[in-house]
Amino acid sequence: MKGTVGRTPKERVLDEGFRREGPLAPRTFDSCAWSHRAAGREDLSRHCAWMFRPLALLVTVILAACTVGPNYHKPAVAVPDQFYGASGASAASIADQRWWDVFRDPTLRSLIDEALKNGYDVRIAAARVEEARARYGIAGAARVPAVGYGASVDRGHTSTYANPSDVTGSLIIANVNVSWEADLWGRIRRLDEAARAQYLATEEGRRGVILSLVSEVASAYFDLRELDEELDIARRTRASFQDTYDLFHRQLVGGTASALETSRAEAALANESGQIPFLEQQIAAKENQLNFLLGRMPGPIPRGASLGDQPVPPDVPAGLPASLLLRRPDVRQSEELLIAANANIGVAEAAFYPTLSLTGVLGGQSPELSTLLNSGRAWTIGASLLGPIFQGGRLRAQKQVALAQFEEAKLAYEQDVTNALGEASTSIVALQKFGEEEQQRARAVAADREAVRLATLRYESGLSAYFEVLDAMQQLLSAENELARTRRDRLVALTQLYRALGGGWNQQGAR
Repeated sequence: MKGTVGRTPKERVLDEGFRREGPLAPRTFDSCAWSHRAAGREDLSRHCAWMFRPLALLVTVILAACTVGPNYHKPAVAVPDQFYGASGASAASIADQRWWDVFRDPTLRSLIDEALKNGYDVRIAAARVEEARARYGIAGAARVPAVGYGASVDRGHTSTYANPSDVTGSLIIANVNVSWEADLWGRIRRLDEAARAQYLATEEGRRGVILSLVSEVASAYFDLRELDEELDIARRTRASFQDTYDLFHRQLVGGTASALETSRAEAALANESGQIPFLEQQIAAKENQLNFLLGRMPGPIPRGASLGDQPVPPDVPAGLPASLLLRRPDVRQSEELLIAANANIGVAEAAFYPTLSLTGVLGGQSPELSTLLNSGRAWTIGASLLGPIFQGGRLRAQKQVALAQFEEAKLAYEQDVTNALGEASTSIVALQKFGEEEQQRARAVAADREAVRLATLRYESGLSAYFEVLDAMQQLLSAENELARTRRDRLVALTQLYRALGGGWNQQGAR
C-alpha cells in the first residue's frame, strides 16, 4: 500500500477526499470535501449554489399539487315543516333562551352553576376537548418542515492495515437537519381535516354534556321537591289520622265507639306512618344523586321555591325542525364525525400514490473544534420518492375500510337527526298533555277536599258513620299525591324539551 510520500499532488488531493465516519469505519469518499480542497476552500454558498436552483421548480410543483378523495357534502335529510304534535310552526324557540332565563328558581340556578363548575362529567368532557385539540396540533405539525440537530465526538486509532498513515485522531460532527414531506396528493391535508373534525366533534360533545347536565340537575331538583311535597302531605295526613285515632280510642275506652271504627282509624294511621320513612329514604337517595351531579360529597341539598310555585311558561315555542340540526350538540357532533370519515377516504386514496420527501443537513465535520465551522463545514440536500408497487391488496382494503366507516358515520348522522326530531316531538306533546292533566288533577283535589268537608259534617250530624270520612280523606291523599307528581312531570317535561331542542346552543355553559 502506498503512503502519502511520493504521491502526486492530485493523488494527495483525492486522498483528502476520503473521510472516516469513525475510528474503525472504512474509508469513504467525500465528494464535497474533495471539491472544497480542489477549489482552494472557496466559499460554501458560491460553490454549492447550483444545488438550490431546482428548488423554485420543486416549490411550483408542490403548490400545484392536488388533493385526492371526495370533498365533503352535507347529506340531504328530509325534515318536516313543523314538529309532529306542535300546534303551529314558528321561528321563535325556547332553545334560544339561556338556561338561567328558563329556570327562575334562584336555588336551582345556583345548583346548576355549581354543577357546571365542579361536575365530573363537565371536567371529563373538557379534558377530552384538550386532548382532541392537542391531537389536531399533532396532525397540523406534519404540514411544516421538521428541524432537528445532532452532534457526536469520536476518538480512536485505526490499524495500519486499514490506513497506512497509522494515526490516532478525533472526529467531531455537528449538524442541523431539516426534513419535510411534500403533500403532493393531499394526504397531510386530509389528515389535518380529519383531526380538525374530530376536535370539533369533541367540542360538540362537551356542549352536549353541559346541556345534559343542566337538564339532569333541574330534573333531579324537581324530583326532590316533589318528594318533599309528598312527605309534607304524608305528615299532614298522619297528623289528621292520629287525631282521629286518639278520639276513637278515648271513645272506645268510654264505651261510646265501636272497636271496628277504632281499628279502621288505627290502620289508616299505621299505613300513612309507614309511608314517611319510605319517602325520607327516597329523599336522601335523590339528594345523593344531586350531590354527585354537583361533584360534592353526600350532604343536604338546599331548597328553594315549592313545587307549586315553580313557574312554567304558558306558551313554549318549539321553533322550526330545520333549526334543530343547528342546535342539537349530538347532531352537530355526528356531522363532524362524518366530515372526519370523509377526509379519511382521501387519506386512504393518497396511499396509492408516491410520497416525496425533502431532506437537508448543514453542519461540520472536523478533528478539531476550532475548524468545525470553517474548513470542516459540510452540507447535503436531497429528495426521495417512495411509492407502492405490490402490497397484497392492503391499500385497496384500507380504502374499503374508509368507505365503510363513512357509510356508517352517514347512517349514524341520519339516525341522530331522526332521533332528535322524535325526542323533540315527544317532549312537545308531553308538556302540553301534562299541562292539561295538571288542570284536571287540581280539579280533583278541590273536589276531594269538599268531599272531606261534607263527610265530616254528615258524621258530626249523625247522618253517617266515620267510614265515609276515612274514605274521603284517603281519596284526598291519593289526589294530592297525584297532583304533586303531575306538576313534577310537567316541570321535567319542560327541561326535557329544552334539552331536546338543543337549548342554549349559542350560549356559554355557565354565566
